[in-house]
Amino acid sequence: MKGEQNMNRVRLISRTFTFGIVVAACCFVISSCVYHVPITSKATRKVDTRLLGNWTSKDGKTKMKVVKLDDSTYKVSSNGDYLVYHSDVAGTAFVSVKKLKSNKPEYYYWIWKLSDDGTLILRNVNDKVVPDNTKDSASVQELLKKNLQNPALFGNEIRMTKDK
Repeated sequence: MKGEQNMNRVRLISRTFTFGIVVAACCFVISSCVYHVPITSKATRKVDTRLLGNWTSKDGKTKMKVVKLDDSTYKVSSNGDYLVYHSDVAGTAFVSVKKLKSNKPEYYYWIWKLSDDGTLILRNVNDKVVPDNTKDSASVQELLKKNLQNPALFGNEIRMTKDK
């Protein structure tokens, strides 16, 4: 009887641990709101080669692979595959992130910064400031410009380091 209880406890812990890993891996995207239009219809600058490679969050829970697709587009793999391009607004470095293999357009908006020590800092746009039902890219850009100084514009920060 005790052996069976211990085995059930191990199974429960194992399932909980596995669930925790899956949830942590989803943080990159789930912590973002889903939009139906990109910030800009096309890239606002070329690929930054410093962003290419494998990245790991400081806590080790999130991994991301960034490869160059063409002169202005990246493919990012992190719990799914995404098409990513620079969508700078008012001198601020945003990216439009489009989920690949989706039945309808799914975009995520992120701001990014590469620090002097090589740390990639990502923050998602808050859907309470830029609502997910915003109809077009021009409206998204206006809301971003209007709220650049609003601390509520951005969600939690993810810090990533490049794998060697």
